[in-house]
Amino acid sequence: MMKDSSTQQTTVVVVGGGQAGLSASHQLCKHGIDHVVLERSKRFHSWKKDRWDSFCLVTPNWQCRLPEWHYRGDDPNGYMAKDDIVDYLEGFANSFQPPIQEGVRVTGVDRCSDGKILINTSKTRWIADFVILATGSYDLQLKPDFAKNLNPDIVQVSSKSYKNPSDIPDGTCLVIGTGQSGVQMMEDLWIEGRDVRLSVGSAPRSPRIYRGRDATDWLYEIGEYSKTIEQQPDPKQTEAKTNHYLSGRNGGHEIDLREFALKGLKLYGTVSNFDNDRIFFEPNLEENLDRADESYLKICRMIDDYIESEGIDAPEKPIFTKKWKPSNETESLDMTKEGITSVLWCTGFKPDYSWLKIDCLDNRGRPIHRRGITHEYGVYFLGLNWLNTWGSGRFLSVAEDAEFLVDDIKRKHKPVGSLQNFSVSF
Repeated sequence: MMKDSSTQQTTVVVVGGGQAGLSASHQLCKHGIDHVVLERSKRFHSWKKDRWDSFCLVTPNWQCRLPEWHYRGDDPNGYMAKDDIVDYLEGFANSFQPPIQEGVRVTGVDRCSDGKILINTSKTRWIADFVILATGSYDLQLKPDFAKNLNPDIVQVSSKSYKNPSDIPDGTCLVIGTGQSGVQMMEDLWIEGRDVRLSVGSAPRSPRIYRGRDATDWLYEIGEYSKTIEQQPDPKQTEAKTNHYLSGRNGGHEIDLREFALKGLKLYGTVSNFDNDRIFFEPNLEENLDRADESYLKICRMIDDYIESEGIDAPEKPIFTKKWKPSNETESLDMTKEGITSVLWCTGFKPDYSWLKIDCLDNRGRPIHRRGITHEYGVYFLGLNWLNTWGSGRFLSVAEDAEFLVDDIKRKHKPVGSLQNFSVSF
């Protein structure tokens, strides 16, 4: 490729200036490897603009372990609110001054004829030996095709655009999806006294405090968070799993949808279709509630077994009861007659790699890699859920993954001619 005045060269280009991209930058700075970080918005934009006002972590603060920037506050067992998370991230960035260029959108990543990597952007082009793709997994809202069949008078709101209950029109709001966003946004509306209903999906749930400690503390101590994706019984299934729902709000608590039903919250099964004003549900509400409970109880048993095997003095395990179950399954209803004026989509997201021209995605559009290293020389992924362990897409383990990738770059960063010696088996 012919180079011109708008072409710049560096050893590594990091695409994405969030916690994953800047964790990679920290390691690259530490080892004196020249690089640039390209961020399409402002650094930490998604934390500042794409979370709702009452957002907080669902894992304890002590699990915030960015490179050489572990949580430094006085509440390690608490759950940081959104503004405190942003302060934590900004403190991390300011601790080493990364070479970040903000407001630069990457429009293409391709291979040059000489084997180097070409990164086209909205402002210039870069040629690099290596590229780390740290753009995350939350680009495109997952919404069923039948969403277009909904009466246009009913407002459809994305979980990414929801900030607080005032964003929801007067009337009843149907929240669709019970991942972490869905149940927490439902609770946000419920606390505000809004008329809200919930379509329950297949997401699992988790205890919050169990036998005297946060469940995530137990799981960390047991070693669950150090298990790799390759150690899981079904790696592809694990990779695709929805996160367990619970909350860090007001000191943290678990969320049992059966309790909300007892208090008057109307629950439905999975939405299966719209026909103008009519909405259809699968008759799987009880099944989905039972499945969430099974996940909850599995975590409890894991902790119980660990306490018993280690002879730990802990409070007695509580007796589990199903406090409510549906007497019948609603299979359809008229939204206008029910006063439903809005739908809040909390059905998850997927990454957008439409700009990636190097062939390293599978037929599902997911990266093919081993702990972030692809079969394409010089192309890496970072910050994905289950890149290596449960904590890879979180503050807990992204630093370890960044260090691993940069160590690999250090080994491969050799003079021209070294490409012929590269091989990875998958």
